[in-house]
Amino acid sequence: MIVEKRTYTFHPGKIPEFLALYEAEGLALHTKYLNMLGYFVSDIGPLNQAITMWGYKDMVEREELRAKLYADPAWIAFGPKTTGYIQTMESMIIKPTGFSPIR
Repeated sequence: MIVEKRTYTFHPGKIPEFLALYEAEGLALHTKYLNMLGYFVSDIGPLNQAITMWGYKDMVEREELRAKLYADPAWIAFGPKTTGYIQTMESMIIKPTGFSPIR
């Protein structure tokens, strides 16, 4: 298994508005294709961030599932609605250790 950790930094004060939009329109689309392991917001440390974690069997599965998501007309229509909220996005692939609860 691999985990894709994405960190989004939002313009100050925009996270609640973004989360309401995402929950109403983006969440069902995302989880139709991808396996969500977690969705978090920062509380201490760097603020104005949301961190998402997505699980995949391997990089091939990640590419296949993301290609399906990105081809969905509803996802294509949703994307531009989010750009005004986000300052930066960072994506990282991490692999669990042998003793990790998530494997």
